[in-house]
Amino acid sequence: MGGRAAGPQREHLRVDLPRADPLHGSGEPVLIVGRAEEGLDLLPDRSVQTVVTSPPYWSLRDYEVDDQIGRDDALADYVKSIVVTFDKIRRVLADDGTVWLNVGDSYTSGNRRYRAPDRKNRARAMRVRPATPEGLKPKDLIGVPWRLAFALQDAGWWLRSEVIWHKPNAHPESVRDRPTKAHESLFLLSKNKDYFYDVDAVRGPNGRRLRTVWDINTEPRRRDDCGVEDHPAVMPLTLAAQCITITSRPGDMVLDPYAGSGTTLLVARALDRSWAGIELNPAFVDLIERRLAQ
Repeated sequence: MGGRAAGPQREHLRVDLPRADPLHGSGEPVLIVGRAEEGLDLLPDRSVQTVVTSPPYWSLRDYEVDDQIGRDDALADYVKSIVVTFDKIRRVLADDGTVWLNVGDSYTSGNRRYRAPDRKNRARAMRVRPATPEGLKPKDLIGVPWRLAFALQDAGWWLRSEVIWHKPNAHPESVRDRPTKAHESLFLLSKNKDYFYDVDAVRGPNGRRLRTVWDINTEPRRRDDCGVEDHPAVMPLTLAAQCITITSRPGDMVLDPYAGSGTTLLVARALDRSWAGIELNPAFVDLIERRLAQ
């Protein structure tokens, strides 16, 4: 069950799960509609050079689709779900392949089962929220990124770097008893001890080697931008471009198993890489195809 969708630059194959027969390693761009774990089963062994992905954040948003992660599952179940998915990523990743994982943090709710609207950030409201994890207190910062990073490390991944994505134009918050959050974590993980990393591909200020703090503005959702406003958390093109450029070469396959609005796929195409994306929400898949067709 699949078909071709044509854009102005390159055709891609769209596959709607369930599908029994695996895809062949032709390097053809592919967009898979369904759960990440099931979509990964279709991809060939060692066919992907680098992964750039940002799974749904725990307890922050409701994407209003069945089988989503992060909305009302326990924190331990959320972490386990991503670790299981990464076990399948390991199979499709090249032996010298890498993963860039962007994960945001969150605070405990104090067992309040909804998130009240924030007048300065309306997308954060949720009708249902997970219960406060055992051992944490109301208003605690949970440390979700590092809990996930340590779980992946325990699962055998090499945890090579934490990059701080600093947002100079960070969105204001209504909270008045802590600093406004202006960064997220981006982890570089590798399948093996040695991996492909082009240290000269992206340079920092004054031509220095790239540091672990990246100043990258968020990119606002615009209603005249082919429907991008339909996704509440669009990864900046610049962020994806730096990751893809550093850990892949032209012609390599780039994967995003939580494709969202499709930023990783768009950037991979622009940088002359092939790509594979997996997305659970059919509305977001339609959004990705609209962006690809521009």
